[in-house]
Order: sequence, then structure tokens, then C-alpha cells
Amino acid sequence: MINLTILEALKKLKSREISATELTRAHLNRIEKYGDELNCYITRTPERALADAAAADERYANGTNKVLDGIPIAMKDLFATRGIRTTAASRMLENFVPEYESTISQKYIDAGTVLLGKANLDEFAMGTFSKTSFFGAPVSPWQRERKLTAGGSSGGTTSAVAGGLAMGGTGTDTGGSIRFPCSITGLVGVKPTYGLCSRWGCVAFASSLDTPGPIARTVDDAALLLSIMAGHDDKDSTSAPNARFEMDGELKPILGDGKKLKIGIIKEFQNVEISADMKNIFEKRIADLKSMGAEVIEVSIPNILDALAAYYIIAPAEASSNLARYDGMRYGLRVEGSDVYDTYKKTRAAGFGEEVKRRMLIGTAVLSSESYEVYFMQAARVRRLIADAFNRAFEQCDLIVCPAGASTAMPLDSDLSPLEYYALDLFTVAMNLAGIPAVSVPAGLARNGLPLGLQVMGRRFDDMRVLQLAKHIQQISNVDNRPTVIMGE
Repeated sequence: MINLTILEALKKLKSREISATELTRAHLNRIEKYGDELNCYITRTPERALADAAAADERYANGTNKVLDGIPIAMKDLFATRGIRTTAASRMLENFVPEYESTISQKYIDAGTVLLGKANLDEFAMGTFSKTSFFGAPVSPWQRERKLTAGGSSGGTTSAVAGGLAMGGTGTDTGGSIRFPCSITGLVGVKPTYGLCSRWGCVAFASSLDTPGPIARTVDDAALLLSIMAGHDDKDSTSAPNARFEMDGELKPILGDGKKLKIGIIKEFQNVEISADMKNIFEKRIADLKSMGAEVIEVSIPNILDALAAYYIIAPAEASSNLARYDGMRYGLRVEGSDVYDTYKKTRAAGFGEEVKRRMLIGTAVLSSESYEVYFMQAARVRRLIADAFNRAFEQCDLIVCPAGASTAMPLDSDLSPLEYYALDLFTVAMNLAGIPAVSVPAGLARNGLPLGLQVMGRRFDDMRVLQLAKHIQQISNVDNRPTVIMGE
């Protein structure tokens, strides 16, 4: 049962070939076996999972089953879950138990999913390897003896799904935090159009960039999960009024049978250094798409190489504002000081990790009166230039394809400087700045046997066509990402 896709499992559940309880127990047993090694969950919820499964079985028995009834999932520990610890992987919220449910997690409840637990991540979603987690970094299930990163910040969910410790799950993508970890763990990760999925009840990092999205093994599964997550939310002021994404069975082909599609290749990325394996796989998949009838053209996004600098000004600035609420006064950690200001200082010094402190300091600095115009407003202007350039590019082509990362997963103990970690986001941050949809999809295996992903992006709210092209790439590449294969069983 571990190797089933979500769509395959739903068919077996509906035909009563398997039960939700059996499916859930299979995943709980796997969590018991591999959970400590992979460190993909911060909080496990076996009792809740079995109760969810029993309720799903009852609905299947009386014919009132829901869209995702009985599907075991991992919830990134950034989404508030009523009565279940929600930590954001930080000491600051180590013992925080919300009295409310995030919109996204409530949608999953309403769809009948089974909650296996809260997945590990970088602290407050700030990082690339999930190494900044207060609870330790999750590990990739690929080539486990090498202790490879599962990526960040949604590395706990990608580790769980790739290893068969969940059938799918949620992530958030602020600058690539879904797409990069999915690229290096052989999964499908969706960064939807900004505003398509509600952020209400999701611990904020950078409010104009944070985008909840699904993680799964196949594009069809990811599209189904997205259809549950999408929709306008009156509680979220950034939720788009026209937010909708509907699925009816499997995704329909967008290429073949005479269908024409114009695919763009970003000119400015052509000279960016990537591994020989990524270059080879990228060229092969583009050739495959051409053979299926796609027309490939070069498009220009003139300021895209400035996106990294703009992102690492805007994101820390918004983080410094969002994280000001953690002061030891209302919830979370409190370290008593001699007076209120001393309590603030001691609480925040003890509660936040080094990377969070670094970004808060940068953000506070660029928002100061001396630096606001020089740094923040300049970054905002670059952001607008990038968004405008994407709009112009999509007047020339239907969709754009580029690498999701430069190379395969790196060892967790890689000794990189903060700037070198930030540079890993080069291929992903621009899409967050522009608010456009982007999907990372498995595109092939490198010579070392590790997966590499390509990224498909499109116009705002053109999420369906982005996923349709991603499905073609997944079918062409035919990467075997079954958990038992990945784990060498």
C-alpha cells in the first residue's frame, strides 16, 4: 500500500479493496520504523490518524465518502492545528497549542484526510536545508547512508512523502521552499498563484511572498490536493476573489494530437552555472517536448538575476515585522527579565535561532529611515520590473521551463556560508516576487542516482496549464519515485 499514489488509493478505498484504517496503519508502521531516522515529523498524531481513518471507513460504508477520504497526509508544522502543537520548528513556539484551525488544514479535514503528524521545517520557514529547525534537520530518504538534505523549508514533508511516511502533504513556498526540496527528492511541488490558497492560520514569514501549496509523488495527485486547498477566504485579505482550481479526474494532455504550445526558455539563465547532469537533463526534456509538437523560443527576463538580491531584502524586511509579535507577552516562550524590555530581549534571544535572528536584523536594518529608500524601495522596484518582464514574456509564449535547482541533493553537513545557502534559491525566488504559478517536477536522475527537477511556470491563475505541461515532463522522464525503491527495500 505504501507505493500507491493518491488516485490509486482512492480507487481501492472506494471499491473497498482496502480500508482507510489499513492504509493508515501501513503508514503509521512506516513512521514507527523510519520516523526517527528521517526526522521528518516534529509531532506525530497516531491516535488522531486512526480516529480519522475510522471515520473515513464509516463514510465509505454508508456511501457518504468525501473527496480525499482516508488519505494519510503530513501537515507542515507552520499551519495551525486546533489542539495539536504547532511550533514553526522554533523554540519560541515549542509548546504552542492553537485554539483555532488554519484554513488550509480545515480544508483537508473537510476533504476527509487522515492527519499523520506535523512535518519538520526550517525555523519559521527560513532556510534551504531545513537545518535551522530547533528539532534537527529532516533527512532525505534517497541514499540514506549519505545523510543528504531533504531541502527546505518544506523538507519534513518532502522527506515524509518520498519515504512513504505520508501519501502527500502541505508546504509553503516563500522563495522556493516547496519547489527546491521537491526537485532534490524526486517529488512534485506546486507553488500556486499568489492568492489562490489562503494563508490564514499559517505562521507568517514574508506575507507578500508566502504561498501554501501541495507536495505529492505525481502531478495528478498534486493537482487533486491543490483543488482542495484553493479558494477564496474572507479571513485572508490577500486571498484572490477569483481564487479557484477545480479537478475532474486526471489532468488532460496539453501536447500531442496536433496541439500547439509555445514554451519559453529564459535567456538570462543560459549562462548560470549548473551541474552537467542538470544541463543534460534539461536539454533532453526540451528536446522531448519539441518532438511532441511544442515550439521552443528564447524569452528575456532582464532583471531575473537581480531577483535574489531583491528577495533577500524584501523577505527579511517582512519577517522582521511579522516576528515582532513574539515577545513573551501573549504566547510562546517567555524568559523573565528585570523589566518589560529586558524580558523582550531575553525571550527573543533565547527563542529565535541564528538564521532567524540574522534575517530579522537585516530586515530591521533595511526598514530603518536611513536605508528604506536605498534598499527596500529599490528592491520593490526590481520586483515590479521582474513581474512586468514575466508579463511581456507570456505575450510571446504560453509557458516557461527552467531548472528547479542547480544540482542534486547535498550532504546535510555541507559547510556553506549563509550567502552560499541563499544562492541556492536563484532559480526559484523570481516566481515568488512575480506571484506566478510554478511547479517542480521530476525530470530525470543524475549519474549519482539522485533526482533532478525542472520547473514549469505560467501566467497568474494559469495553474492548470502549468500542471498539464508538468505532467508531460513527468511521463517523459519516468522517474521511479516509489518509496520502496527510494529506500532500497
